[in-house]
Amino acid sequence: MKYLAGYPPALLAQVKQQIDSPSGLAGLLRKRYATAHEIRTDRALYDYVNGLKSEFMRNAEPLHKVAFDSKLHVIRNALGTHTTVQRVQGSKLKTKREIRVASLFKEVPEEWLRMIVVHELAHMKQREHDKAFYSLCTHMEPAYHQLEFDLRLYLTHLDHGGERLWSADDLRPQ
Repeated sequence: MKYLAGYPPALLAQVKQQIDSPSGLAGLLRKRYATAHEIRTDRALYDYVNGLKSEFMRNAEPLHKVAFDSKLHVIRNALGTHTTVQRVQGSKLKTKREIRVASLFKEVPEEWLRMIVVHELAHMKQREHDKAFYSLCTHMEPAYHQLEFDLRLYLTHLDHGGERLWSADDLRPQ
């Protein structure tokens, strides 16, 4: 259970018990989160991220690019990244900020996408994963820690051979 390393042994035992139950982690997660979000394109993701940024971080530097990245999870073992690229153009130093989200998260509940975006936005103000960083995350998303844990449960579910639980089909009226 590599995604849950660092959690207390009693909690890990509960997760193991849930994995071994007939409904597994899938049943628990589908009960908590019914459908996937509707954000499918990089443009929609850019608008979504900028909406959160303007709500909580008005004075932060603008984002130049926000995109889903199909290579992110495999190569960097990351859920999302934030980068700052600085270039000299003439006599000026130009800074561009980017956020990339693993394309695995195109088909997850909106709450998890929000948690990942909040995490990456918080890095615009706080580089390290310290108390100030997590304080900013919980300011933007009060349920941040629970959502992160549930997302780790989902990654554990996938790691144990489970199938993806949500898809774009979940959004279509029956």
